[in-house]
Amino acid sequence: MGLLIRGGDIVTGSARFRADIWCEGETISRIGPGLEAPPGAEVIDAEGKFVFPGFIDPHTHIYLPFMGTYAKESYETGTMAALVGGTTTIFDMCCPSKADRPEDGYALWREKSRELACCDYSFHMGVTRFDGDSAEQLRRIVADGVQSFKVFLAYRGAFGVNDEELYGALRLARELGVLTCAHCENETLVAEAQAELLARGITGPEGHYLSRPPRVEAEGVHHLATFAEMTGAPIYIVHLSCLEALEEAVRARLRGVRVSVETLIQYLTLDKTMAEGPGFEGAKYVMSPPLRDRANQDVLWNALRQGLVQTVATDHAPFDFADQKLMGRDDFTKIPNGIPALEDRINLLYTYGVRRGRMDLHTFVEVASTNAAKLFNLFPRKGTIQPGADADLVVYDPSYRGVISARTQKMNVDYNAYEGWFIEGRPAVVTLRGRVMVRDGGFVGPKGQGRFLQRPRSEP
Repeated sequence: MGLLIRGGDIVTGSARFRADIWCEGETISRIGPGLEAPPGAEVIDAEGKFVFPGFIDPHTHIYLPFMGTYAKESYETGTMAALVGGTTTIFDMCCPSKADRPEDGYALWREKSRELACCDYSFHMGVTRFDGDSAEQLRRIVADGVQSFKVFLAYRGAFGVNDEELYGALRLARELGVLTCAHCENETLVAEAQAELLARGITGPEGHYLSRPPRVEAEGVHHLATFAEMTGAPIYIVHLSCLEALEEAVRARLRGVRVSVETLIQYLTLDKTMAEGPGFEGAKYVMSPPLRDRANQDVLWNALRQGLVQTVATDHAPFDFADQKLMGRDDFTKIPNGIPALEDRINLLYTYGVRRGRMDLHTFVEVASTNAAKLFNLFPRKGTIQPGADADLVVYDPSYRGVISARTQKMNVDYNAYEGWFIEGRPAVVTLRGRVMVRDGGFVGPKGQGRFLQRPRSEP
């Protein structure tokens, strides 16, 4: 048995060529023209299509207790949606509350994902408190193959860490060779602005942006970068949304701070007017940091092309509009934050990035797959097409035309932020470690095939 993908236009972050791909077991065995399939092998005709390495979403929230409710996905529904959209590996945020022991939180996330995940996955371990006991637990979690932390400089009293905890977490991260991911906003400025806006009677979704203007995010990036500079720890800024924050990241990099940057497909395609819609519809678009002025979109597209931003993620956090978002009907601070996008990221990035001339195919593969694999110690097992790599492959049909709709999506949420948007291309076939999981927009693989990825340790 085996799998032969024949005649496709193979595209990686650094090469493009036409060839066949022979997959034996779970890995790519041979690449070249005119390969023959032995009897019993499955053959996929990729003529006229691209063949990309499986895409990686470095920032999702499949299981998430948050703001008095829970994100709607299970690992089954979320990872099925990921695969249909061409994403074969996700990095989910393990975010225990401050009251929970880190190891208990980690065990809970492992339990939720075990036997349900359909695509491969790893975690960023949330550091929501830091003391001697939690530090020892974090060491054991890192030893289990989780080579990245997540800290929040927001959400006071919930996930947020104070400066002493931030300093301790970064020092431990440097010692262990761990990359620290960070949500960068200033929690004090946010809390004070929220209180002032509510006192003025501004209670609708439009208040969310007003409480978290670009300078608040930029100050969070500056704050984090200063601590990284003092501790020598490498950092990864998640969901960067605006010029002001990007400028702080670039300044830090010029000082020698090891900074990597992620943006989201939402910031590249949506803007703050969506959250200012009539009635309460804007609640569908409430996320943190908030959607920004449209002028930031060109900044971020340019930054991706120039390598100033390394990855495009989703921060997928699905909350139903009909009941969960309505929790903030009379108080925008109670609207669960998040926009579902896991299923649509790749099609949107291809349609509104590659097809519109905002990036070439190599940059597309880099920011949606290869760079994440390199940053989080999965390359070349993931993120490229070469012998020995996992046979995670996306046969992509650029001739497909369709429309995004909540009625047809696989994501387990009652709306889609891109309702009615056109797409030009979609995955025709998606494989996970040599097994066909998706055909023509439908999930066809066995459930529960996803594997927890233990990542090798970086040199401190």
